Amino acid sequence: MADVQRLIDASNVIVCCGSGGVGKTTTAAVLGLEAAAHGRKVVVVTIDPARRLADALGLKDGLAAEPQRIDFSSAKASGGELWAMMLDTEATFDSLVRRHAGDRAQVDRILANPLYRNMAGAMSGTQEYMAAETLHALHGDDRFDLVVVDTPPSRNALDFLEAPGVLARFLDHRAFKLLMLPTKSGLRVLGSAAQPILKAIGRVVGSDVLAEALAFFQAFAGMETGFRDRADEVVALIRAAETSFVVVATPRHDTISEAVWFTQQLVEQGVRAGAVIINRTQPAFGVGTAADATASARAAVGNDDLVALWTNVAELRTLRERERVLIAPIADVVGDNAIATLPLLDRDVHDLAGLQAIAGHLFDPSE
Repeated sequence: MADVQRLIDASNVIVCCGSGGVGKTTTAAVLGLEAAAHGRKVVVVTIDPARRLADALGLKDGLAAEPQRIDFSSAKASGGELWAMMLDTEATFDSLVRRHAGDRAQVDRILANPLYRNMAGAMSGTQEYMAAETLHALHGDDRFDLVVVDTPPSRNALDFLEAPGVLARFLDHRAFKLLMLPTKSGLRVLGSAAQPILKAIGRVVGSDVLAEALAFFQAFAGMETGFRDRADEVVALIRAAETSFVVVATPRHDTISEAVWFTQQLVEQGVRAGAVIINRTQPAFGVGTAADATASARAAVGNDDLVALWTNVAELRTLRERERVLIAPIADVVGDNAIATLPLLDRDVHDLAGLQAIAGHLFDPSE
C-alpha cells in the first residue's frame, strides 16, 4: 500500500496524471484537501477546461485564472490553506512576454501581432507549455508550499512534460536563429540566398501571413534568452526530487494499460511515479477468497438466507479478484508498495464532504 501521506509531506509539486474519466481531478482535489488539513499552503491548478475541479470543490461559479481560496474547517484548525485555479493559456503567455520584453514598445508589438494572437490561443503545444510555466510560477509564489496539478488525459499530460524541452530546443534551432537576424527591409532579412525560399513560402501561405511571421520574430528579438532560461528552469522543476507524479487509474484493462504506458514514459523522461492510485475498486468483503465463500454457501444448504448471503459474497469477491489480476501489470512496473486503492462509493462526489470521505479511505489506515 502506497504511503500517500508521506508523498504529500515530501513534495512541493504533485502532478496527477491518468486517462479521462478515472477520477483524476477528484484525486487531485483530495490530495490538496488532505495536505491543507495538515497545515500545508496548497494550490490545486487544473489544465483541463472542463468544470470537474470546480464541481468537486463545490464552486458553483467555477474557477478563475487566478488562485481563489477555498474555506473549510480542517484547514483553519491546522493553519493550512487550500486554493484552486484554472489555466488561462493566453493570459499566461501574455504575462511571459511582459516579463521578458525589453520595454513596453516591444510588449505592444508582440501582443498586437496576429501570428502571436493565434499562437497564444490555438497553437499546438502552447497550452502544455503554459501549463508548465504556470506550475513554475506557482511554485515560486510565497503564498504556497505545495502545487497540485490536474493534467489532461495521459497522452496530453506527456505533452505537458515535454513542452518545455521542445521550446528550448526550438530556440536553439538554426531555423529560429536565422529568422531572428536583424532586418530593415522585409524579405532581405536572410540575405539573397534565402529570398527564393521565403518567396516560395509566401506563395503557399500568403505574403501577409509571411510578413506577420517575420514581424513576430523580429519583435521577439532579445527575448529568446529569457524564454530559454525559463524553459530550462521548468524542465529542472519537473524532474526535481521534490516533484512527485501520481498516476490515477480504474480497475479496467484500458485504463491500466494506459497507466502502464504512462509510467514507462515517465521513466524515459527521467522521472518515476511516486504513487499509483486505483480508483473505484471493489472492497474486500471480509477475509477469504471467492472459493471460500462458495464453500460456505454449500455448507449452508438448508438455510436459504445464508446460502444467498454467501453466494452474493462469492460473486463480489470474484469481482475483486478479477480486479487484482487487471491491476497486476501496473504493480509489476511500480511495485506493490507504490499502489493505493480507493473503493467504489455509493454516490457521486460533488462537494468538500465527499472529498473528505474519499480522503478517509486513502489516508486513514483503519479504512
